[in-house]
Amino acid sequence: MGGEFNGNKARKLEYFLKADLRGIKRVVSYGSSQSNAMYSISLFAKIKELEFYYVVSSLNSNLADNPIGNFKFALENGMQIFIDKDREQKARELASEEDSLLINEGVWQKEAEMGFISQAKEIESLANKHSKTFDIFLPSGTGTSAAFLAKHTKFDVFTCPCVGDAKYLKSEILALDPNSKVQILNPPKKYHYGDLKFELYEIWQEILKETGIEFDLIYDPVGLLTLFANLDRFKNEILYIHQGGILGNISQKIRYERKIKMREMR
Repeated sequence: MGGEFNGNKARKLEYFLKADLRGIKRVVSYGSSQSNAMYSISLFAKIKELEFYYVVSSLNSNLADNPIGNFKFALENGMQIFIDKDREQKARELASEEDSLLINEGVWQKEAEMGFISQAKEIESLANKHSKTFDIFLPSGTGTSAAFLAKHTKFDVFTCPCVGDAKYLKSEILALDPNSKVQILNPPKKYHYGDLKFELYEIWQEILKETGIEFDLIYDPVGLLTLFANLDRFKNEILYIHQGGILGNISQKIRYERKIKMREMR
């Protein structure tokens, strides 16, 4: 799918990358101003030579004046930004023309399934090659990745909510696959999406130091803490699905460093 794509959003966009989009002139989506999906869709639109309209509920003036992270790179890919309190409704209005393609927030839709059929085959090929049986774990926003991966792999798939609670996550997963067998684990405490919690930054730094692997700073720390708090739920070797999206770390690290500095000044 190209080295510029990173994270599960590349999997979610596989269908659209391969689809016949003749007659389509623009892509419309919506979500947060530092969304990994926003950046990935901007890259997809650039590759396909399509306009990209993106709707946010609000836009921080500092970010607007000094773009960084996913927002900066999405703008460089040609993204046109719109601001509306009801971002989903505005996006649907912008996509009402026949030459427009609407992609839901987080690419939460049936078309995302294709990429996880491919991923499931890759995982099972890896397992067969090394005679392994895996328990698969990945943190979730809308649960799209977990839902479709679980549908197409023989292994047990576990996840945890990073946006909303377990009830919300379950409803999103079941809307995609009513027979889903995804097992939802609760984080050790409630984390609001994108909140700056020192234990999240600390586990991120610890894993980076120990493994040399840079993880996403929003989803993965919650996922890792949930994983460690629920080790008794796993019966096989754990295969952790890296969430990618590390361009978003640029802005998140700045936020953490600013908060740490403020704490030290007290």
